[in-house]
Amino acid sequence: MKAVRARTPRRPALKKPFNPGLKDPVGVYCRVRPLSRPDQECCIEVINETTVQIHPPDGYRIFRNGEYRETQYSFKEVFGTLVVQKELFDVVAKPLVEDLIRGKNGLLFTYGVTGSGKTHTMTGSPGDGGLLPRCLDMIFNSIGPFQAKRFVFKLDDKNGVDVQCEVDALLERQKRDAMPVPKTPSSKRQIDPEFADMINVQEHCKVEEVDEDNVYSVFVSYIEIYNNYIYDLLEEAPFDPIKPKWNNCNTPVRNGDLIPPQSKILREDQNHNMYVTGCTEVEVKSTEEAFEVFWRGQKKRRIANTQLNRESSRSHSVFIIKLAQAPLDADGDNVLQEKEQITLSQLSLVDLAGSERTNRTKAEGNRLREAGNINQSLMTLRTCIEVLRENQMYGTNKMVPYRDSKLTHLFKNYFDGEGKVRMIVCVNPKAEDYEESLQVMRFAEMTQEVEVARPVDRPLCGLTPGRRFRNQAFREELSRKLEMRGGPINGEPEEQSASEMFLQNFPPLPSCELLDVNDDQTLPKLIEVLENRHKLRQMLSEEFSKNVLAFKTMLQEFDSSVVSKENYIQGKLSEKEKTIAGQKMELERLEKKIKTLEYKIEILEKTATIYEEDKRNLQQELESKSQKLQRQASDKRRLEARLQGMVAETTMKWEKECERRVAAKQLEMQNKLWVKDEKLKQLKAIVTEPKNEKPERPSRERDREKPVQRSVSPSPVPGDVFKTRGGGQAVQFTEVETLKQESPTGRKRSSPSNPDPPEDAADSEWTDVETRCSVAVEMRAGSALGPGYQHHAQPK
Repeated sequence: MKAVRARTPRRPALKKPFNPGLKDPVGVYCRVRPLSRPDQECCIEVINETTVQIHPPDGYRIFRNGEYRETQYSFKEVFGTLVVQKELFDVVAKPLVEDLIRGKNGLLFTYGVTGSGKTHTMTGSPGDGGLLPRCLDMIFNSIGPFQAKRFVFKLDDKNGVDVQCEVDALLERQKRDAMPVPKTPSSKRQIDPEFADMINVQEHCKVEEVDEDNVYSVFVSYIEIYNNYIYDLLEEAPFDPIKPKWNNCNTPVRNGDLIPPQSKILREDQNHNMYVTGCTEVEVKSTEEAFEVFWRGQKKRRIANTQLNRESSRSHSVFIIKLAQAPLDADGDNVLQEKEQITLSQLSLVDLAGSERTNRTKAEGNRLREAGNINQSLMTLRTCIEVLRENQMYGTNKMVPYRDSKLTHLFKNYFDGEGKVRMIVCVNPKAEDYEESLQVMRFAEMTQEVEVARPVDRPLCGLTPGRRFRNQAFREELSRKLEMRGGPINGEPEEQSASEMFLQNFPPLPSCELLDVNDDQTLPKLIEVLENRHKLRQMLSEEFSKNVLAFKTMLQEFDSSVVSKENYIQGKLSEKEKTIAGQKMELERLEKKIKTLEYKIEILEKTATIYEEDKRNLQQELESKSQKLQRQASDKRRLEARLQGMVAETTMKWEKECERRVAAKQLEMQNKLWVKDEKLKQLKAIVTEPKNEKPERPSRERDREKPVQRSVSPSPVPGDVFKTRGGGQAVQFTEVETLKQESPTGRKRSSPSNPDPPEDAADSEWTDVETRCSVAVEMRAGSALGPGYQHHAQPK
């Protein structure tokens, strides 16, 4: 098993400060280009300054089941077909240039389908410059008198900038001037007439508030992203031709895959900003010079003729403007050499390639591969925007796939809060681009919901403002004074010795040449002049000594006054120092108090957060318990109502059951009482009937003739009565009755030879009655129903 090599932990670098609480949404603007022909069908209509309406063209709804919907999309501002480039620049790009000069980054890119006017919006046309030349013109109009000399600022290979002293900058300039082909274009050369009309901007727009105590330098670079590879358009070396891929046998691969040229590499600097390593960055000093660099790279950009556009961009182009600025020293002469005081800001102007559908462009081969890579990079941009929007709106922490495309990877620091982002959606209102325009509108509407943190202003250098103009005023006043004295204006005044100044005040000597021996005038004149000069010298020396004494006296007085003033100033300074020390102590105390209060506030905020969380939890618990109690109360009410119904139903049932049982019991008692009455009647009849009379057996004819006498009260039959489902009643018998008959006159069968004793006559007669009753029950004799029947109930 291989040992895993530990990686050195990366030291975290300080990022540029930005406000996490203050956020600005991505500014999305819409520009509608005019139709190529007036007879073309239009599918996009401008409703007002912020809204456009897109509707399906005629015939489109046939393929969508008859649906015909008009959709409206809102933007920060909508520019119609009659809007000029200046109005678009004032609204969209001018704030980005102002932020660039104030040390903030900016990103401006155009987005849309092929042939929607993206390149025209960015570059412009002859006589009507686009956003790019207008941005350059505004930058140089603003910083023109405050630009540093060439090579004072020097960019390094790690996306940083250094400041060189005047000597090093001068040596660098001499070195570059000695080269046969200068890298930096000269601003004195004649402007190329091919783009002269594009940069001839008459408005002379500039930033109002520019820090006049800073010096500025502008650097430009131009790259393109082609087939997801980055190429430097300002590189002097020509592009390598695309070579076929070779295998180990030194033969071309059959599938025809091609090896692209060498691409530039993306890296991350110490501030976590992405940059292109080895990219050519040119220092420019004027709008003409900067646009000449751009035009030189524009000629190398890849374009092709497709079915939708005669000059279709096949790559994403990125023109980067970097502005380096540093403050002047306290004297206002030289640039501060401290690297911490240097500010480097950049504005990226991106012209995206248009999204296109291959079934419309009829692309094949390289054009098809280019279209696929273009659509893939734009899809990655859309995915990144979607993930950013989801993370911000729903609080998720999904990873944004910046690295899936070089385009999104290059500009990821802008969406992480390093400046402002502006997007111009260019649309073509013709009916053929309806579906592509619809997708572009949806993407733009989604992009407006993404917010980017606002960067803070750069800190002040701490030096006195107005240093540059004070230095200039001093130089002008010095030159004026020297000019009034007649001295040299441009140089230092010539120093004269005291003897020369003294001799200039003496009268000139006469001629001392003796031509004749008898000349007696020359020497007396010379003696007289010398005596006069001696007297004048004595007078001048006396006057000079008096002046010296007076000057000494004045100097002594001045010294004494200066000493007194110095003592006074020292006393005042000591008092001020004591006051400042007291104020410093007070400031330190207040700072400590502020820190203590901030700590307390932080603790209170955390406590308040905890209490609010507890309050929310308790409120939720209270709501859940109250809902639970309400459910229990409602269940209890339903149960009470159900129990009341059951009680009422059971009570009614048992009342009916009791009534039925009472009625049955009453009927049973009546039956028993009636049976007892019948028995008593029969017994009474038996007792009162004469014994000598023999009962006569009735004949059947007589029985038929006699009407059957029934009892007045019917014989009750014991049983239960139940209600049926149909509304009727059913009877269930509970007892079995046996019918017996007793003869009112006992008949005794006796033989003449054996007469029974009279005691046993009653028993024999009773036995005979029982026999006859049993025969009557079997329907063998005695069909007449009379009082002789008895009901003897037998339980089941």
